[in-house]
Amino acid sequence: MSADTVQSDNATISLTETAAEKVQSFLADQPDVDDIALRVAVQAGGCAGFRYALFFDDRELDGDLEEVHHGIKVRVDKMSSPYLMGTVIDWKESLEASGFSIENPNSAGSCACGESATF
Repeated sequence: MSADTVQSDNATISLTETAAEKVQSFLADQPDVDDIALRVAVQAGGCAGFRYALFFDDRELDGDLEEVHHGIKVRVDKMSSPYLMGTVIDWKESLEASGFSIENPNSAGSCACGESATF
């Protein structure tokens, strides 16, 4: 159950340097971060039909794609990867809100909250 490790221009997901720094700050308090990756997935749900899931995971699932961006391991499961091809994840911070922003060229639309999408 080994993930394919790649770092190329054909990456499924791009993690900006700002987003990678924020992930690193979240991991700073965790023990044994060597095995932990940021898992990005598309799951059924949300008001537009699908929702994005970002969480820390130490599992390597069969068929996972693993990429390294700015020193952060990013894992995508084989079911989510076609939906996420070309996606850019950034960290946005303003007076109104802060959080990860997901720009997905495969999404046909999203809801007003920006946390779910249609494909």
